Amino acid sequence: MTKINFYVVLLFSACFLAGCAGRPGPEVLQAMPVSAPGAKTVTIYVATTRDGNPASGVFTSNRAAQMSYARFTISIPPAHKPGNIEWPNGKSNAATDFVTIERHLLDRSSFEREISRKRNGAPPDIGVFVHGYNTNFQEALFRMAQMTVDSGAAGVPILFAWPSEGRVSGYVADKDAVTYSRDQLVDLLTMLATKPSTGEITIIGHSMGAWLTTEALRQLRLTGKNKVVDRLHVILAAPDIDVDVFRAQLKVIGPLSPPLTILVSRDDVALSVSELLSTERQRVGKLDVNDPRVASAAREAKVRIIDISELQTSDRFKHNRFVALAALHPRIEATDGRGPGGEVRQAGAFVLRALGATISSPFVIAGKVVGGE
Repeated sequence: MTKINFYVVLLFSACFLAGCAGRPGPEVLQAMPVSAPGAKTVTIYVATTRDGNPASGVFTSNRAAQMSYARFTISIPPAHKPGNIEWPNGKSNAATDFVTIERHLLDRSSFEREISRKRNGAPPDIGVFVHGYNTNFQEALFRMAQMTVDSGAAGVPILFAWPSEGRVSGYVADKDAVTYSRDQLVDLLTMLATKPSTGEITIIGHSMGAWLTTEALRQLRLTGKNKVVDRLHVILAAPDIDVDVFRAQLKVIGPLSPPLTILVSRDDVALSVSELLSTERQRVGKLDVNDPRVASAAREAKVRIIDISELQTSDRFKHNRFVALAALHPRIEATDGRGPGGEVRQAGAFVLRALGATISSPFVIAGKVVGGE
């Protein structure tokens, strides 16, 4: 059996097991307006192209004719482990599980007013998360809550939820769904970036959501909205994008400041399967940063590629490794996210090494250590 075929068997075996165990259903969105002692709460704003049920606050895999907006408050259990989502096993319990304690549908004007409200007397920073393939609404919402609480970052978290089928067999339908949602993501980013009452805007696109993100950036450039692009800090996590397609997208998008950041893993099983489905076309999320050609191309294109393969993950597909970065955010920020020469702020290829108890730099540049412990 070839390596790639082994990955295929592993993927579908894992998906079968996951299916037997069950995935979170819309019942986890039922509001329980009681938290638990020691629990934390986070408020997540939602902009979505999913069709929704106003009575229940549930958004489905059906495609909506126009954007909907919402606000959810999620309780995080006291014993929460960074990187994890503590899903309920049966009835939700705020002492042990992620629990929805409040939900409100919003109209566009209310959404705009709430996200731009000053925090501590200053314009709020904005974080936008664009989820990936095979993700239902509640999975995307709770993942955004997990990353928000683990990072401890101040600001306003916004989930852009596109109508993924939430099924392994929905790959092609999901690719159509992200294309369907491109104009709406452009609209959201334009709205955020043209408001003087918002601070720094960071957008994280994961997997197929990274393709949607780069397509939105490309459309912004093609329509002359350069001032919108200039306000964005862009991170692509495990991007499920054909390398040649990405190269063409970058020719239109051009250099960003700070550089567009790409998080890659050499052992990403899900992207290995994507490569098989696309007749062995290499995916951006599996680029090898130790390949001199990759490092050279990154510098030439003025992008920043960071290998996060050393980060531990409980994800059997090794496709969600990026979620661990949320918990590491304070420690990386403590080093100003760079080596002695400020290299990681520049374009190039880097490795994020396992973080020890003390850090002067967590990065390796093109296989060469930048700083030491």
